[in-house]
Amino acid sequence: MNKPGRHIVFWLVLGCFLASVQQVCSQTNGRGPYDTVKVYALVTPTGDTIPFDYLPTVEVIGKLTRQWKNYWANWTRLRNAVYVTYPYAKAAGRIMNEINLRLTNVSDKKQRRLIIRSKEKELKKQFTDKLTQLSVYQGKVLMKLINRETGNNCYEIIEEYKGFITAAFWQTVAVVFGSNLKQPYDAKGNDAEMERIVKDVERMYGYSRG
Repeated sequence: MNKPGRHIVFWLVLGCFLASVQQVCSQTNGRGPYDTVKVYALVTPTGDTIPFDYLPTVEVIGKLTRQWKNYWANWTRLRNAVYVTYPYAKAAGRIMNEINLRLTNVSDKKQRRLIIRSKEKELKKQFTDKLTQLSVYQGKVLMKLINRETGNNCYEIIEEYKGFITAAFWQTVAVVFGSNLKQPYDAKGNDAEMERIVKDVERMYGYSRG
């Protein structure tokens, strides 16, 4: 085919193509199915308008490993113990402040013993039944929380108010039951989890330190 013939074929093919395009556009009123995509608009704080859309919710369900099951079981046990015992720890801190206030300027040992014993009777009447219902684990948590509230471990508190012999006796009893009156409270270390739970309790019930 000579050169003019090739030009004629080219223009014929081009003309047929353009005619097909025009026919499709006329059938769809000049719009194809993907000509327009509707999207939401978001106005930014600086005044710009940008498109955005919502992604569908995706639920991911998996089984907990044994390690995580144990973690959450221990955490739940600790949380429940804190919720039960924290009011008693707050009461212990308040009562110690009251006793110390009454003992201010009282140097006579007999008079000091009378003040402590009178408060001791009051405490037994108010708390004995409730405290005897605590488990050994809850008792350990309570001792830590008392340390947190008062700044002293339970051994030091007993020794201060009841003497060395009484403190040593109850320390022996505590050891027999797998506990320790001298256990410290480490809010940033071993007891960090307990500290977080306590702060949640304080926020929830409006407790304040001191």
